[in-house]
Amino acid sequence: MAYADQQMSGSRVVAIVIVGLIHLAIGYALVTGLAYEAYKKAVERVTTVDIEEPPPPEEEPPPPPPEPETAPPPPVAPPPPIAVNPAPPPIVTQTRIPPPAPPARIVPPAAPPAPPPPPPPPSKARGATPDNQGRWAARIQENYPSRAIRSETEGRVGVRVTIDERGRVSSCSVSSSSGSSILDDAACEGMERYARFNPALDDAGNPTTGSFATTIVYQLSR
Repeated sequence: MAYADQQMSGSRVVAIVIVGLIHLAIGYALVTGLAYEAYKKAVERVTTVDIEEPPPPEEEPPPPPPEPETAPPPPVAPPPPIAVNPAPPPIVTQTRIPPPAPPARIVPPAAPPAPPPPPPPPSKARGATPDNQGRWAARIQENYPSRAIRSETEGRVGVRVTIDERGRVSSCSVSSSSGSSILDDAACEGMERYARFNPALDDAGNPTTGSFATTIVYQLSR
């Protein structure tokens, strides 16, 4: 029984301590809550005070502009006296009016003479010249007509040919007949076929047409 009483008294002490702590906590909560409410009301009183600002002072109206000063009128001088000529000047009339002077004649200066034209450039014109005449003349004579050989016909044929820009014979005419139409025809045919020339040139040095005259000799070898 003694052990049981001790245990019961110990648990009562513990319970009493716990109850005391609970009362202390409740009292502290009440005290702090009331203090917080009082502080909140005091702050609201301080912060909700309305401060009325005084109205701004009224602006004074600007002063009126100064009136312009009027200058005194200038002094008026009396008019000068007017001289009255009692006798007007005599009027002289001219019966003969001289003729007007002739207008001055302005002769412009003569224009300077025009400079002489520049001399023309030297002419490059030249006539057609044979090109390797010995060669083509020998070929013409080698082409002796067979009918003239059989008839032992000989002769000299004078021909005149027209040469184009390429140096070739474009036409041929007999200027001196040999007396044989066979030799005359053979001479022109040979010139058109074998003859070669350096073409003629104009003043600027460009190739142009020209002419050339020569004599073809037909002679049989003995």
